[in-house]
Amino acid sequence: MNEFSIKSYLLRAIYDWCADNSLTTYLAVKVDESTRVPMQYVKDGEIVLNISMDAVHNLQIGSDELTCSGRFGGVAFALSVPIDAVIGIFAKETGQGLVFRGNEFVATHPIGRSNASNREKPGSDAPKPGSRSHLKVVK
Repeated sequence: MNEFSIKSYLLRAIYDWCADNSLTTYLAVKVDESTRVPMQYVKDGEIVLNISMDAVHNLQIGSDELTCSGRFGGVAFALSVPIDAVIGIFAKETGQGLVFRGNEFVATHPIGRSNASNREKPGSDAPKPGSRSHLKVVK
Protein backbone atom coordinates (compact mmCIF):
# COMPACT_ATOMS: atom_id res chain seq x y z
CA MET A 1 0.00 0.00 0.00
CA ASN A 2 1.35 3.43 -0.98
CA GLU A 3 0.75 5.66 2.04
CA PHE A 4 0.65 9.48 1.85
CA SER A 5 2.94 11.46 4.13
CA ILE A 6 1.23 13.10 7.10
CA LYS A 7 3.31 16.28 6.62
CA SER A 8 1.08 17.90 3.98
CA TYR A 9 -2.00 17.25 6.12
CA LEU A 10 -0.34 18.90 9.13
CA LEU A 11 0.71 21.88 6.99
CA ARG A 12 -2.90 22.38 5.84
CA ALA A 13 -4.18 22.07 9.41
CA ILE A 14 -1.79 24.69 10.82
CA TYR A 15 -2.44 26.96 7.82
CA ASP A 16 -6.22 26.72 8.42
CA TRP A 17 -5.77 27.32 12.15
CA CYS A 18 -3.74 30.48 11.45
CA ALA A 19 -6.35 31.71 8.95
CA ASP A 20 -9.24 31.01 11.35
CA ASN A 21 -7.48 33.02 14.07
CA SER A 22 -6.44 35.90 11.76
CA LEU A 23 -2.76 35.08 12.25
CA THR A 24 0.07 35.48 9.72
CA THR A 25 1.27 32.07 8.50
CA TYR A 26 5.03 31.70 8.04
CA LEU A 27 6.65 28.76 6.29
CA ALA A 28 10.33 27.92 6.92
CA VAL A 29 11.92 26.17 3.93
CA LYS A 30 15.28 24.48 3.29
CA VAL A 31 16.30 25.65 -0.18
CA ASP A 32 17.86 23.26 -2.70
CA GLU A 33 17.83 22.81 -6.48
CA SER A 34 14.23 21.54 -6.47
CA THR A 35 12.91 24.61 -4.61
CA ARG A 36 11.70 27.63 -6.63
CA VAL A 37 11.96 30.72 -4.45
CA PRO A 38 13.59 34.15 -5.00
CA MET A 39 17.24 33.32 -4.28
CA GLN A 40 18.14 36.88 -3.22
CA TYR A 41 16.11 36.32 -0.01
CA VAL A 42 17.73 32.99 0.89
CA LYS A 43 20.03 33.05 3.94
CA ASP A 44 22.16 30.08 5.00
CA GLY A 45 20.25 27.81 2.63
CA GLU A 46 16.87 28.67 4.17
CA ILE A 47 14.03 31.09 3.56
CA VAL A 48 10.96 32.07 5.58
CA LEU A 49 7.88 32.78 3.47
CA ASN A 50 4.68 34.58 4.45
CA ILE A 51 1.99 32.29 2.98
CA SER A 52 -1.04 33.96 4.58
CA MET A 53 -4.09 34.73 2.43
CA ASP A 54 -3.14 38.40 2.10
CA ALA A 55 0.40 37.61 0.93
CA VAL A 56 0.02 34.88 -1.72
CA HIS A 57 -2.43 33.77 -4.40
CA ASN A 58 -3.50 30.34 -5.60
CA LEU A 59 -1.96 28.49 -2.66
CA GLN A 60 -2.04 24.73 -3.19
CA ILE A 61 -0.70 22.35 -0.55
CA GLY A 62 -0.48 19.01 -2.31
CA SER A 63 0.89 15.72 -1.03
CA ASP A 64 4.29 16.33 -2.70
CA GLU A 65 4.52 20.08 -3.32
CA LEU A 66 3.34 23.49 -2.10
CA THR A 67 2.77 26.04 -4.87
CA CYS A 68 1.55 29.64 -4.94
CA SER A 69 2.39 33.02 -6.41
CA GLY A 70 3.61 35.96 -4.38
CA ARG A 71 5.29 39.32 -4.71
CA PHE A 72 8.85 39.99 -3.62
CA GLY A 73 9.99 43.60 -3.81
CA GLY A 74 6.95 44.31 -6.02
CA VAL A 75 7.86 41.59 -8.53
CA ALA A 76 5.51 38.61 -9.01
CA PHE A 77 7.10 35.21 -8.45
CA ALA A 78 5.76 31.65 -8.81
CA LEU A 79 6.82 29.64 -5.76
CA SER A 80 7.27 25.88 -5.71
CA VAL A 81 8.35 24.10 -2.54
CA PRO A 82 8.64 20.32 -2.19
CA ILE A 83 6.83 19.20 0.98
CA ASP A 84 10.04 17.46 2.09
CA ALA A 85 11.85 20.84 2.01
CA VAL A 86 9.48 22.39 4.59
CA ILE A 87 11.24 22.88 7.92
CA GLY A 88 8.26 24.31 9.80
CA ILE A 89 5.03 26.28 9.75
CA PHE A 90 4.07 28.76 12.44
CA ALA A 91 2.07 31.87 13.33
CA LYS A 92 4.15 35.07 13.24
CA GLU A 93 2.27 36.64 16.14
CA THR A 94 2.42 33.73 18.61
CA GLY A 95 5.21 31.47 17.36
CA GLN A 96 2.87 28.49 17.68
CA GLY A 97 3.11 25.84 15.00
CA LEU A 98 5.13 22.79 14.03
CA VAL A 99 8.79 22.19 13.30
CA PHE A 100 9.64 19.13 11.22
CA ARG A 101 12.75 17.02 11.79
CA GLY A 102 13.00 14.43 9.06
CA ASN A 103 9.75 12.49 9.22
CA GLU A 104 8.97 13.67 12.74
CA PHE A 105 7.34 16.87 13.94
CA VAL A 106 7.60 18.89 17.13
CA ALA A 107 5.03 21.38 18.44
CA THR A 108 6.63 24.78 19.02
CA HIS A 109 4.44 25.24 22.10
CA PRO A 110 3.63 21.79 23.52
CA ILE A 111 0.05 21.41 24.67
CA GLY A 112 0.74 19.16 27.65
CA ARG A 113 3.54 17.53 29.53
CA SER A 114 4.62 13.98 28.81
CA ASN A 115 3.83 11.14 31.17
CA ALA A 116 7.51 10.96 32.12
CA SER A 117 7.46 14.51 33.47
CA ASN A 118 4.21 13.86 35.38
CA ARG A 119 5.74 11.03 37.43
CA GLU A 120 6.46 11.79 41.04
CA LYS A 121 10.11 12.53 41.66
CA PRO A 122 12.04 11.58 44.81
CA GLY A 123 12.05 14.35 47.37
CA SER A 124 8.82 15.87 46.07
CA ASP A 125 6.29 17.56 48.33
CA ALA A 126 3.88 14.61 48.25
CA PRO A 127 2.40 13.70 51.65
CA LYS A 128 4.02 10.77 53.43
CA PRO A 129 1.88 7.66 53.88
CA GLY A 130 0.16 7.57 57.25
CA SER A 131 0.38 11.29 57.92
CA ARG A 132 -2.84 13.00 58.96
CA SER A 133 -4.63 15.46 56.77
CA HIS A 134 -4.53 19.12 57.70
CA LEU A 135 -8.24 19.38 56.89
CA LYS A 136 -10.87 19.38 59.67
CA VAL A 137 -14.54 18.40 59.56
CA VAL A 138 -16.73 21.45 60.14
CA LYS A 139 -20.28 20.91 61.40
